Amino acid sequence: MKRRRMNKLYIGNLSPAATADDLKQLFGERKLPLAGQVLLKSGYAFVDYPDQNWAIRAIETLSGKVELHGKVMEVDYSVPKKLRSRKIQIRNIPPHLQWEVLDGLLAQYGTVENVEQVNTDTETAVVNVTYATKEEAKVAIEKLSGHQFENYSFKISYIPDEEVSSPPPPQRSRRGGHSSRERGSSPGGSSQPKQLDFPLRMLVPTQFVGAIIGKEGLTIKNLTKQTQSKVDIHRKENAGAAEKPITIHATPEGCSEACRMILDIMQKEADETKSAEEIPLKILAHNSLVGRLIGKEGRNLKKIEQDTGTKITISPLQDLTIYNPERTITVKGSTEACSNAEVEIMKKLREAYENDVVAVNQQANLIPGLNLSALGIFSTGLSMHPSTPGARGAAAAAPYHPFAQSSRRRTSSSAYLSGLYGAPPASAFPHQHPLPEQEVVNLFIPTQAVGAIIGKKGQHIKQLARFAGASIKIAPAEGPDASERMVIITGPPEAQFKAQGRIFGKLKEENFFNPKEEVKLEAHIKVPSFAAGRVIGKGGKTVNELQNLTSAEVIVPRDQTPDENEEVIVKIIGHFFASQTAQRKIREIVQQVKHQEQKHAQGAPASQHSK
Repeated sequence: MKRRRMNKLYIGNLSPAATADDLKQLFGERKLPLAGQVLLKSGYAFVDYPDQNWAIRAIETLSGKVELHGKVMEVDYSVPKKLRSRKIQIRNIPPHLQWEVLDGLLAQYGTVENVEQVNTDTETAVVNVTYATKEEAKVAIEKLSGHQFENYSFKISYIPDEEVSSPPPPQRSRRGGHSSRERGSSPGGSSQPKQLDFPLRMLVPTQFVGAIIGKEGLTIKNLTKQTQSKVDIHRKENAGAAEKPITIHATPEGCSEACRMILDIMQKEADETKSAEEIPLKILAHNSLVGRLIGKEGRNLKKIEQDTGTKITISPLQDLTIYNPERTITVKGSTEACSNAEVEIMKKLREAYENDVVAVNQQANLIPGLNLSALGIFSTGLSMHPSTPGARGAAAAAPYHPFAQSSRRRTSSSAYLSGLYGAPPASAFPHQHPLPEQEVVNLFIPTQAVGAIIGKKGQHIKQLARFAGASIKIAPAEGPDASERMVIITGPPEAQFKAQGRIFGKLKEENFFNPKEEVKLEAHIKVPSFAAGRVIGKGGKTVNELQNLTSAEVIVPRDQTPDENEEVIVKIIGHFFASQTAQRKIREIVQQVKHQEQKHAQGAPASQHSK
């Protein structure tokens, strides 16, 4: 029912002379056939579409553009007032618009809980956005309607917020309803293994799609049966493109066997038609995983090439746009060699993906109220292909993204206190919780990257500060030959996570680091001098455990003179997740020490008073 209600359309500004048959004919002429009834009222009507893609096409084709009996029709989603809450849809977004720019724009009007791309046939992009509050969504609609970006004018509508009208039944925990997302907050929740579905994504030449499907679909049926896989061939994506994506859901062995069979089918077809000598294997992988596939100084990739006798290239970062968060890994060699390379490539990608899931769950437990889907520094969670029937929420629509489903969890205020992943942001409970403590982190970036972080006329750093909810300043250079500059970030834990994550991501995007290795930066945080010993631990035990746990290098320089606030510096060096985990753990230790100091201070006068 939710899906049908979401795609119910309101047709307004109709002439009294308009009939249901007129509307059916008009829709049919524009290849928007209506399968159901037309509910005609005086001056307006309602129609239903089976899916969101058709609904968007109808709105884009007709609203404000088509006359019926001398009156220009208005077409939009039919959303009852009680369902107009936090969810909006933005259409007519330029396809080349960078996520960073869109995120910054959305964040100007409130806390964005989730952004989900809608797979459409339109040239422009469409996203569904969930704000933290109804008021923020209302402001966003008012401010963004008609927003101009490079001659594209944004079009905005409310879409139904089902959570407003019908809270989930408390007992349903089996099949991906709202309740299962709530229960998923538990670290041992049964939904976790399902999220680790990691499909193989391939690109195949459009000319071979027919051969892969086979007469009456027999070839693809046989392939899926033999490999026990689910294979989606996205024929409608990128109309007219020379290549089409294929998504294969199966065990790692099933994915590899399906890939081998598809390569064999394409090679046989190429031999028979003499259309190509050798068909390369093309694997699609999210940009956030590719660095770890390549390895330090390209070692992982070189080893795969040597072991399999293939030549492997990866598409440049510049190709990434709002429609394309994936890089193309092209493998050239014999069918056998390409198949062997696929096994090794997917092993590395799967390993990186699983590590990210673990790291994200760690981060979520460390920062109460952290909304990971809004950060835009991991997989975006935006569907690159249509969701499958019976899909379990966003995670199934975009199986590549482990965080999308979790980002929608709605937990109670008690769960918020426990700091579990996906709890509502602190702003949701303004009268129940104190404001989070402001933290200061000094992050060191290459001097030559300063311009990219600041942006033209300071636009990028302003957008970043708004998006993260932090103060971000770049300190003056220590000297003319300084190789690094200090970025001073001030804000609560979630703001730190967002701001630092975006800075790490920007340095990677702009190629300030070798594209074949992960970005590692040095961060400095200050701790009270009386707590420094606890961070180090007896014989360096605590600091060693910190390094083993987080994979970051943690240094507490000896013989430091405390500053005017009686604080000393702790240095943390590592990639983003490692640095974040280390920062949170160190803050945790400091809080424990402060708490003990306070108890001790309060205990002394109390004992004197009792005498």
